Amino acid sequence: MLVLLPPSETKSDGGKGAPLDLGELSMPRLTETREMLVAALVELATDTEASNLALGLGPKQADEIERNAKLWVSPTRPALARYTGVLFDALDAPSFTKVQREKAFRRIAIGSALFGAVRAGDPIPAYRLSGGSKLPGLGTLQSLWKPELSDALAAEADGGLVVDLRSGTYQQLGPVPGAMIATVLTEQPDGSRKVVSHFNKHHKGLLARALTVTRAEPTDIKGVARVASKAGLRVELASDSELIILT
Repeated sequence: MLVLLPPSETKSDGGKGAPLDLGELSMPRLTETREMLVAALVELATDTEASNLALGLGPKQADEIERNAKLWVSPTRPALARYTGVLFDALDAPSFTKVQREKAFRRIAIGSALFGAVRAGDPIPAYRLSGGSKLPGLGTLQSLWKPELSDALAAEADGGLVVDLRSGTYQQLGPVPGAMIATVLTEQPDGSRKVVSHFNKHHKGLLARALTVTRAEPTDIKGVARVASKAGLRVELASDSELIILT
């Protein structure tokens, strides 16, 4: 089983790993595009105004441009520890046992505008690039990634179940045919249901955690639903490929 998570805008600083080596990342068929995008971000970082415009940054986010300027030389850390925020707080990787951490490295991949996707254990630096960004002189990120990312993710899954928890923007960078998705809905007092961003991220993090720490090996959506229910999540099957999580 492959569990695909969205990345986060927020990322931890520092790290103890050697500087970025694209050859050390999973899915090597993505290396050429990764190299092109890293080089483009480093070059863009020499122009603050252009960086702010392309990356949607404000005047108080100069540190994000500095991160991009140092992509080739800054220290790395496993992707699982690099990304932060609501979803990753709920995943709570620091609490994993050694066995659970090893399973996370085998089971979890994280979408990335810069790297396409990375495995949880891949060593990456802090950076800033969103799925909807467009870098000067290049097409959209979707046009760059879609021709190769879908195949890379399918190869990574190796015929197994794919649980795609990425947001729509990142799913569009590299769709995975046949993947199951999870939709998080919050029930209102009048019985209506709607998507609430915070709860969406939190409960997807809880589902990813449940699928990491379980001893089960789900092969279909019903198996995923059983794992989610045992973890205390309230779920419904919307279809053969969509799981509803109710908050």
